[in-house]
Amino acid sequence: MNHLDILIIEDSCSLTQTYIEYLKPTGFNVIHCANGTDALKLIDSQSPSLVLLDLKLPDMPGMRILDHIQACTSPANVIIITAHGSVEIAVEAMQKGAFDFLLKPFSANRLRTTVTNAFNNRKLVQIVKTFEAAVPNYASDSFIGQSPAMKAIYHMIKNAAASDAAVFITGESGTGKELCAEALHSKSKRNARPFVVVNCGAIPRELLESEIFGHKKGAFTGAISERDGLASTANGGTLFLDEIAELDINLQIKLLRFIQTKTFRKVGGNKDITVDIRFICATNRNPIEQVRLGKFREDLYYRLNVIPIEMPPLRQREGDVLLLLNHFLKLFNAQENKDFLKFSDAALMQLTNHPWPGNVRELQNVIQRTVVMNNGGLITSNMLPALTARSTATSTPMSNQVNQIANPTSANWFVPDGSEADGEQPNSSSVISAATPLWMIEKNAIQQTIDICKGNVVKAAACLELSPSTVYRKMRNWGIEL
Repeated sequence: MNHLDILIIEDSCSLTQTYIEYLKPTGFNVIHCANGTDALKLIDSQSPSLVLLDLKLPDMPGMRILDHIQACTSPANVIIITAHGSVEIAVEAMQKGAFDFLLKPFSANRLRTTVTNAFNNRKLVQIVKTFEAAVPNYASDSFIGQSPAMKAIYHMIKNAAASDAAVFITGESGTGKELCAEALHSKSKRNARPFVVVNCGAIPRELLESEIFGHKKGAFTGAISERDGLASTANGGTLFLDEIAELDINLQIKLLRFIQTKTFRKVGGNKDITVDIRFICATNRNPIEQVRLGKFREDLYYRLNVIPIEMPPLRQREGDVLLLLNHFLKLFNAQENKDFLKFSDAALMQLTNHPWPGNVRELQNVIQRTVVMNNGGLITSNMLPALTARSTATSTPMSNQVNQIANPTSANWFVPDGSEADGEQPNSSSVISAATPLWMIEKNAIQQTIDICKGNVVKAAACLELSPSTVYRKMRNWGIEL
C-alpha cells in the first residue's frame, strides 16, 4: 500500500495546479482528485496524512467526505478550502473535526503555514499515543493517571497500606479522597474485612454518635430496639471517617478516646466494647486552620495525622486530563449505549485548557452529560456544556497553607508595580483588580476589533494578523455565538 502525504480534493484544475505549486517547496508528496467518488477510494487505499478539501464538489457534498475521514481508524487532518460566503459551513466542518480552514483566495505562505501546523499537530498526537502505549499502567485500583503527582500518591498508598497506622487524607473536593481510602484498604491485610464509610457531614449531629457506636433499646426517643453501630460493623477492617472536620466538637472527645483505646460504649450502654479497626479520615478543609479556629481538637488531629496524604488537584496533574477524558468517554459510551469515538481538536483544546475547579468529579460529570445529551462518533466543542472557571481558593498546596498559618508574616506579597512593601501587606482586592487574565485581554481585543470592523470577522482577523479560523475557534471556546 502506497502512502501519500497530502490529498487535494478540488474540482478546479487551475486552482489545484496553483496549490501544488504553492506546496512544492515543502517537499510533501501531493496527489489530486477532482471528485468525491475517486477521493473516497484513494483515502481508503492510501491513507493520506492531510486532506485539502473543497466542500463544493460535483458529485457529493464535501461534508460526506469529512465524515468518512473522521470514521477512519487513523483519520487524516483535514483543511477546508472555502469561499467567503461559506464561512459558517467551514465553522461547522471544524466542529465536526476538521483541523482548520482557508478562505479563498489565500497566499502560498498562508497555505504552507497551515499545512505545516497540521503536520506538526499530527506528529504531536502520534508522540502522545506512542508514549501512552509505552508507559505501563501505574494506576492504583480506580485511579486513572500517570502524572508525577499521582505516581507519588501510588507510592504512598503502597507503603502505607501494609501498616495499621492512621491515615489523614486532605485535598479539594473531587480529587478522589475516598478512592484513596478504598485503595489503602484493598491493598492492606484487612481487605477481606469490611470497609465502612462514615460521612460526618451528611449525618445529623444528634444521630451521629448512635450511627458510629450504636445504641441500647430506649436510649432515646425512637430507639425501639438495640442496634449495632458502624464501629462494630468495621471490626477487623477499616473505618473511613469522611469529612471529619464537620464532626461536632463534643463527639470529637469520644472519638479520641475510641481511637486511643479501641473501645467504646453504645449510647445508653454501660459496657465497654473492644474492636480491631484501622482508622482513615479525610477532609477538604485545612485541618490546621480548623484547629486554630477551635473547630477541631488538636489532640485528635495529631492522633489521626500519623500518615498524611494530600490528594493533588487536577490542575496539578500534568497530562492526566487526556487520560481521564478517554477513560470516561469509554465508560459512559458503554453505560449509555453510545458510539462516540473521540474528541475534536477544538473540544480537546477547550477541555484541556479548563482549570477544572471541581477536579475529577467535575470532569466526569461533564463527559457523562455530553454523552447522554448527544449522538455521533465525534464529540465537538458545541456539544460540551458551559465550563465555568471559578477562582480556586484552595489552589495553594496544604503544606504551604500550614506554613503560612504558622508563619503569617513569611508569605510573599505581590505588589503591582514590582516593588515590595516594607513589611506592609497590600490590600488583597487591589492586587486582584490589578491583574487581568491573559485570555480576557485577548478576548477583549478580538471583540473590540470585530466591533470596529462592523462585524466583519475576516477583516478583523486580518487587522489582528490572525487567520479567520483562529478567531472563530477562540470565539467558540469563549462561548460567543457566531
